[in-house]
Amino acid sequence: MDTVGRVRALVEPSVVEAGAEIYDLELAGGVLRLTLDRPGGVDIGVIGTVTRAVSRLLDEDDPIAGEYTLEVTSPGLERPLRTPAHFIGAVGTVVTVKTRAGVEGDRRLKGPLVAADDTGFDVQPESGPVRRLAYDEVERVRTVFEWEAAPKP
Repeated sequence: MDTVGRVRALVEPSVVEAGAEIYDLELAGGVLRLTLDRPGGVDIGVIGTVTRAVSRLLDEDDPIAGEYTLEVTSPGLERPLRTPAHFIGAVGTVVTVKTRAGVEGDRRLKGPLVAADDTGFDVQPESGPVRRLAYDEVERVRTVFEWEAAPKP
């Protein structure tokens, strides 16, 4: 099991106990970023509770070689989509997509995510037909928060 897998196994029970789930976990550039989510979103209380519990567990077990900074956060309004579960949960929202080099068609797309399953997803670009992409064909996908215009007085 790799380092991120060991950390996930170590901290997941504490995250669940706090009423949240691990949305994403990454270790890069000396930062261990633990992204939490739950229905209705996470608040500062949950982030604080999880930060204290996870910090204690990491200090006791020491699964990461060298120095690092622990960052516990929420995915935010414009969140990255990385797993099939992320995509399935985001069906109906507007996304931006950047495909990998060599993938046929436009490299950048924006439009509603209309379907997703275990193998890929469908996006309706602002112009053109619905496009089916496999997860390994994309470099990056993020949800887009769109402000609704306020009604005119």
